[in-house]
Amino acid sequence: MVRGGPKLDHGRRRELGQSFQDGGRHYQRVRPGYPEVVARWLVPADAHDALDVGAGTGKFTALLLDMGLHVTAVDPSADMLAQLTEHYRAATAVPGTAEATGLPDAHFDVVTVAQAWHWCDALAASTELARVLRPHGTLALVWNQLDTSVPWVHRLSRIMHAGDVYRPGHKPVVGPEFQGLEGHVTHWQDTMTTTDLMELTKSRSYYLRAGEATRAKVLANLDWYLHKHLGYTPDQEIELPYLALAWRAAKA
Repeated sequence: MVRGGPKLDHGRRRELGQSFQDGGRHYQRVRPGYPEVVARWLVPADAHDALDVGAGTGKFTALLLDMGLHVTAVDPSADMLAQLTEHYRAATAVPGTAEATGLPDAHFDVVTVAQAWHWCDALAASTELARVLRPHGTLALVWNQLDTSVPWVHRLSRIMHAGDVYRPGHKPVVGPEFQGLEGHVTHWQDTMTTTDLMELTKSRSYYLRAGEATRAKVLANLDWYLHKHLGYTPDQEIELPYLALAWRAAKA
């Protein structure tokens, strides 16, 4: 995920992205949030109006609201937005995409895209998001990825088919409408049970698009790894190491 997104053609990107159209309640329950320090680094102190694109169930929206921002949340999935509206009523939920938000020109101080830029057409999305940003507004991109520098997590990511490969110095693609792209890495841990981790695997795009036989194999391998090889008991709490990879750029 953190290579600025998988090397996908447009058709494959749409196919995988469609896997998140449903299952909003499950996604909201099992997916991690983000450290507050990441939002503080990404969002300018004087920002008032934020657009959260690809907002999903509102994992990043929550931080923006906690910072006192007026938040509009955009996502193509009605199911995801229903979860967002249920949990974060202060946000304005709008169906749309990064390439076509349907929102007014020059209306926002910051646009955030959390765990979603790799599903976007980066150049088309840059043009659209620059349009809705005020002069000198900020584009803020962030991903959580498993910290595969930790050996047991590296093997876990392979079993989950998570695709998390951290490349220091690599930057996501953004269009010429933005300048001064800079990055920041935050190491953090999410507390969850082994059952939660099994459920987290079920929320990943690889699992969602796989056949029943492949799904069963993934879960069996994960059960063996967590409970036999690593020796955790079922439902034991563990600390799962993450990296939050953030980038910000100013509208040119």
